[in-house]
Amino acid sequence: MLNRARVPVTTPEQTLTGVRVFFREALAAQDARMTALGVASFGPVNIDPTSAQYGTILDTPKPGWSRFNLRESLQNDLQVPVFLNTDVNGALLAEMTWGAAQNCKGVAYVTVGTGIGAGIYSRGCFLGHPSHPEFGHIRVKQHPADSDFTGNCLFHGDCLEGLASAKAIAARFGDPASLPEHHAIWDIEAYYLAQACLSLVLTTRVERIVLGGGILLAKGLIEKVRSAYDGLQNGYVQDHATADLIMTPGLGDDAGLKGGILLAMNEHSPS
Repeated sequence: MLNRARVPVTTPEQTLTGVRVFFREALAAQDARMTALGVASFGPVNIDPTSAQYGTILDTPKPGWSRFNLRESLQNDLQVPVFLNTDVNGALLAEMTWGAAQNCKGVAYVTVGTGIGAGIYSRGCFLGHPSHPEFGHIRVKQHPADSDFTGNCLFHGDCLEGLASAKAIAARFGDPASLPEHHAIWDIEAYYLAQACLSLVLTTRVERIVLGGGILLAKGLIEKVRSAYDGLQNGYVQDHATADLIMTPGLGDDAGLKGGILLAMNEHSPS
């Protein structure tokens, strides 16, 4: 990793101006040229390379981004081939190559942050290809202590994302980063994420689930998820020890970045 920067996601024009500035300055500092770009993008997004709309952001609550072709804009601006997939698929690819999911044949990567998404790999390919799962919008049973919250997903209300994302936590308790370890929300959060893990195991029989994103930085949350998972599955599926099944990313916050690099490395054939 030679250089990095964080550009706030605002409008497409403002965001991509920041991206262009970063690459111009980073390349000048390295006296280098770019030959390909891999993008692990937020979704929903068209990731079908055969589609005329490849790289287009689909319906999203992010203002100005719906129907914006991110890949085409970057390719025109930077004049290099651009290979695009979802942020979770990119992170999953990196975790399978260098991180917590090495040597696994069936894996899921779930990111829990502003939104919730999942990438799932099985039988040699990403599930849903040439589209991608919208796992954050599955239905989950509400925790008894959370039954008054209607959820804040703009599309579905009390889906997984509407109950367990950072925005959903903030809507009822404030900034998640400021909440103490023993706050009641973490048992509620673990209950929802454990249901998500159980759904993945029962439907896809993955051998590892990597839970990433800012919410998983909460101290003790991964242990609470494992405990809640054991209670929910009640001995029904025991292919793997829970501590080996449910993990945090081996690459930390770099999983998505390294996933983008791998997308370019795997797809680009220099002329």
